[in-house]
Amino acid sequence: LGKGRKKKKKKKPNFDVFKLHDLLSLRLFCLVTKMEGLSFKEKIFDFGFQNIDLWRSEEMQLVQLIIPAESAHDTIAALGEVGLLQFKDLNHDKSAFQRTYANQVKRCDEMARRLRYFKEQVDKAGLSSHIRAPQEGRYALDELEAKLEELEKELQDMNSNTEGLERTFNELSEFQTVLDKAQTFFTKAKSQARPEAFSYDLVGENADAPLLESQAEKTAKVGYLSGTIASDKINAFERLLFRATRGNMFLRQAAVGKIMDPVTNEKVDKTVFIIFFAGERARLKVKKICEAYSANMYPFPEEPSRQRQTLSEVSTRIRELQTTIEASARHRETVLQTIALNLDEWTLLVLKEKAIYHTLNKLNVDVTSKVLIGEAWVPTISKARVQDVLRQSAEQSSTQLYAIMQTIAHDDIPPTYYRTTKFTNAFQAIVEAYGVAKYREVNPSVLSIMTFPFLFAVMFGDVGHAILLIAFAAFLVIKENQLAKQDLGDMLSILFSGRYVILMMGFYSVFTGFMYNEFFSIPMRIFGQTHFRCHDVAGNLLINTVDPSKMIDPRDCAAVYGGKMILPVGAKPYDMGIDPIWHGRRTELSYLNSLKMKMSILMGVVHMDFGILNSLFNFVHFRDYLSLLCEFVPQIIFLNFIFGYLGLAIIIKWASGKLTDLYHVMIYMFLSPGSEVPLELFHGQGGIQAFLLLVAFFTVPWMLLPKPLILKKRHEALEKTQGQRLLSGVELSSSATGAAAHGHDDEENNRRPVAGGNGGGGGGGHGHGHGGHFDFGEIMIHQMIHAIEFILGAVSNTASYLRLWALSLAHSQLSAVFFDRILMMSVTMNNVVAMFIAFFVFACATLGVLMGMESLSAFLHALRLHWVEYMNKFYKGDGYKFTPFSFNELENENADAPNKNK
Repeated sequence: LGKGRKKKKKKKPNFDVFKLHDLLSLRLFCLVTKMEGLSFKEKIFDFGFQNIDLWRSEEMQLVQLIIPAESAHDTIAALGEVGLLQFKDLNHDKSAFQRTYANQVKRCDEMARRLRYFKEQVDKAGLSSHIRAPQEGRYALDELEAKLEELEKELQDMNSNTEGLERTFNELSEFQTVLDKAQTFFTKAKSQARPEAFSYDLVGENADAPLLESQAEKTAKVGYLSGTIASDKINAFERLLFRATRGNMFLRQAAVGKIMDPVTNEKVDKTVFIIFFAGERARLKVKKICEAYSANMYPFPEEPSRQRQTLSEVSTRIRELQTTIEASARHRETVLQTIALNLDEWTLLVLKEKAIYHTLNKLNVDVTSKVLIGEAWVPTISKARVQDVLRQSAEQSSTQLYAIMQTIAHDDIPPTYYRTTKFTNAFQAIVEAYGVAKYREVNPSVLSIMTFPFLFAVMFGDVGHAILLIAFAAFLVIKENQLAKQDLGDMLSILFSGRYVILMMGFYSVFTGFMYNEFFSIPMRIFGQTHFRCHDVAGNLLINTVDPSKMIDPRDCAAVYGGKMILPVGAKPYDMGIDPIWHGRRTELSYLNSLKMKMSILMGVVHMDFGILNSLFNFVHFRDYLSLLCEFVPQIIFLNFIFGYLGLAIIIKWASGKLTDLYHVMIYMFLSPGSEVPLELFHGQGGIQAFLLLVAFFTVPWMLLPKPLILKKRHEALEKTQGQRLLSGVELSSSATGAAAHGHDDEENNRRPVAGGNGGGGGGGHGHGHGGHFDFGEIMIHQMIHAIEFILGAVSNTASYLRLWALSLAHSQLSAVFFDRILMMSVTMNNVVAMFIAFFVFACATLGVLMGMESLSAFLHALRLHWVEYMNKFYKGDGYKFTPFSFNELENENADAPNKNK
């Protein structure tokens, strides 16, 4: 390449910026390649981060599995136990019904339905299922299916028989109640009627004639119906009977309270009735009305002897049924106890079988070779373990056929997988709530483990409140084994999952509380008395007249001695944190506002610099040197030449003690570049500001133009090279050309994916590489948006860090108000009752407002600073998570199911 370019320069001596960039990129690539063999201290772009597990996701390999069909089930089951493979679906073009193991999946679904039915019956019976580990090989799928089918049929038969017996029992019980109540009604009605009315033939008579017809010589035969009806329907029932029979009926009723209804099998407030009427037509009308109102009708014998006999028979049958129901209930409970004892084990086995067949459906079936071929992602560090599992599975199998696993080349983007612990998992979850990292992208959670609780503590700095936070988090950590098995609810479960984050926030808040010297807003003097001394108006040091060896109490300086507190010239600052003398002074707010505002800007610039530095690590790792030169370099210059200079000015002002107005400095740095600065911090400040501003403005077109133009030049050169190859009869693929142009072999490309093509495709993975469709206008617009977003974001993001100052000040002032206006006011009242009430109000306000609302507010603001201001400098978050085929997830879901049901 070098010789070729030298020859071209001889023919065309004009300067080519694109070739200069290619040469610089090649030099930088060679430099980094050489550095890979250097020692730890000599690696410039490493800083030791590569030794941190979370710094980048685990390296993944795409492997091909060739599994004999006879041992496929056992092999997949063994792989599910270790949970290290994420299978690719090679049959995505087929529907669920067209797959090889669709029938087995249907059988598993049917067994799962039966188990859900068993679960409902067990819960309905008030029994609890016992969770225990499944015993391997205890049940085969066919045996379990037959057993579940048998149990379901037995349980359904028992339920059907029990329902029939209970319905009969309820009917007889209701019939017994009717017999008891209606006997009185019937006796009374019979005593009021004429005897011949019960033997008179009514054929051909008018059924609508009144019962008490004084002028009629003929009398009608009186009939009756008895039964029960819901008490809330009795009034409407009686009105309809009266209208239908035109008053030719006589109704007697008596409430019996709540009894079991035979139809609904529920307790209903009922009333026993007996209706006397005359005529067959009246009987039909009354019967239809009873059916319309869902009244239960029962036969009632006429003769007293038959009544007693019927009552005796009903009582005997009730006792027999009660004995039969109790025996049936005992048998049913025995069956349900057996089911409950094995329910969780069966459920887990069915879930495993279903997961195995779902995974088998993702594999291709080679009918001729009688093997199943699948592809899966596996972490490189776990590949040896997977090989051992495959070998052990084949040895334990009856077929003694070994599965073959081999690495295959691919162009797909691998999934993202981090090995996390209980401590790091919560921080990783915070990052992944924004988006899953792209494969091998720098993981923001590494630095977030330190910066997230620290930024929270800046806004929540108070030793007393931090101790409460630590106590709560420590309780969750100590009791984590017990709490993990309980249903904590939505809110408490979120706090439990972030217990280590809360613990770290508490520790950092203790540190910032010492820096602010506040304990529930009370100034602390742990590190000694104030370094301010009492001076008179002339500036002379005043001596304590009571005890000359002691300093004058700051509270007596103005009241007793008429002086003022002044920090002596040359006195050292307070040993740690803010001098407690500022608490309660009139100048407290102005002093703390200035201090915390400048502190917030310094922290913001450093935090954003870390974000831009992480983009450097991404560009170097993915070998995107074009983005490194055209994005990282101008971005770091732009941010630090403006806002980094502001931070440096703040430090110089603090160190020198000068009274330079930094507002004026920054405003006239843009309005009047190069002008003289009043009370300048250092010699030549105006000229240096003009130089910094000029370089910062130069970085704007630097971010905007070179990268799209260089990509266009590369694309044109690639098309020209491909055209010459085609004319000569040799076709060269774009990917091979790109690899050859940058000196990347296939092995290196598989080991370390290149963002956006091969070396400098699209800025940090934007996707405009050599291989795909090239659209210069699209790339130009994308780069323009990216540049404008960074330039405007540098201003807005720096201002966004001022929330650290605002929330810290709000937390401190709220705490002071609660302490001074509630607790101390009750102390000045010298009333014990008022003190108890005030302490209760103070505790509620502290826990509810400061520990609840303020901590949540500080957490959300710290979250925003990481998501927006920090992570958008380098984090793409467009990857997908590694979700291996694992039985552990099924076991956790099955264990959590009872708590969710509760």
